[in-house]
Amino acid sequence: MCPQACWTSPLHSATIRVVIIQARCVNENDTIKLSHGSGGLQMQDLLRARVWPRLDNEWLREQGDAAVLACPAGAQAVFTTDSFVVQPLFFPGGDIGHLSVCGTVNDLAMMGAEPAALSLAFILETGFPVESFDRIVESIAATARAACVAIVTGDTKVVERGHADGMYITTSGLGWKRGAAPTGWRTVEPGDAVIVSGTLGHHGVAVLAARNKLPFATELRTDAAPLNGMVKALLDAHPDVRWLRDPTRGGLAAALNELAEQAGIEVVIDEARVPVSPDVRGAAEVLGLDPLYLANEGRCVVVCPDAAAAGVVACLRAHEHGAGAARIGTVARRATPGRVLMKTLLGGTRIVDMPSGEQMPRIC
Repeated sequence: MCPQACWTSPLHSATIRVVIIQARCVNENDTIKLSHGSGGLQMQDLLRARVWPRLDNEWLREQGDAAVLACPAGAQAVFTTDSFVVQPLFFPGGDIGHLSVCGTVNDLAMMGAEPAALSLAFILETGFPVESFDRIVESIAATARAACVAIVTGDTKVVERGHADGMYITTSGLGWKRGAAPTGWRTVEPGDAVIVSGTLGHHGVAVLAARNKLPFATELRTDAAPLNGMVKALLDAHPDVRWLRDPTRGGLAAALNELAEQAGIEVVIDEARVPVSPDVRGAAEVLGLDPLYLANEGRCVVVCPDAAAAGVVACLRAHEHGAGAARIGTVARRATPGRVLMKTLLGGTRIVDMPSGEQMPRIC
């Protein structure tokens, strides 16, 4: 039975029901073909039956080449883009579609912007199961609803078998920033507190375990989640937050080294305070990985004045995605070049370097 797509035309008040001709219908037992990216009838069938109804909104109903958005008075536009090539496409707690929305929404949130709209581009491989495509589009729709953001435009291309590992996704995001916070790396000062919003490394070990079918006793699940709601609550309560970053590829180590280099500072963290769950720590030891370098897709790093630190931690912990928030260190002093140090459990101090080489390929 062919699905029927239903939406209200912007040109007519009546509701138009598009019935896909049975002979051309894309059903869940089919696979993606080159013709689904050709711009013709087959691509229209795919979009009408399997994409537009799930992502339905006023902009997609226009079926234009682009979406027209009104910028709220007094707001700044914040724009970001990202590509996703994770393998496997499905992993415990998420998939490439969920990840693509979370990643782009979180990039906007780290700039203090409320996500307003996303674009979504698929590169599909010939032979990719339509059933898997459906699951991913449903996941995108559910995650976008959770983040209160609309998919307003997009694109679909199909390449030959063996050229796209099933699917790649590119998303871009537009958001509106109304306040000054976070004020940026230029405002970071010695004495500022360094805080993380939760336990680290879940996404990195979840994807690696799924990719390599590792039989850990506990299922390792990604932490991928849209953080815009938590960040908005944080910035509303603490407009003095100086810097935010989501520690994705390269983990906490990469995020703090980027800050140290930009701001010309020395950051000192305390290993005993860095939150890592026992299952992630155990998996990292088996894999020979340092949790500081593991990817995260539902965590953020916050730098704020020392006097605000307790309030920031409490605010984060009040949100489901910040329940494990903790202060892990301090901006120690000005330094050229900038660097990151860690006080170890053994009482020593070591340098936390910027990641080098490809430690965990295809993690997002």
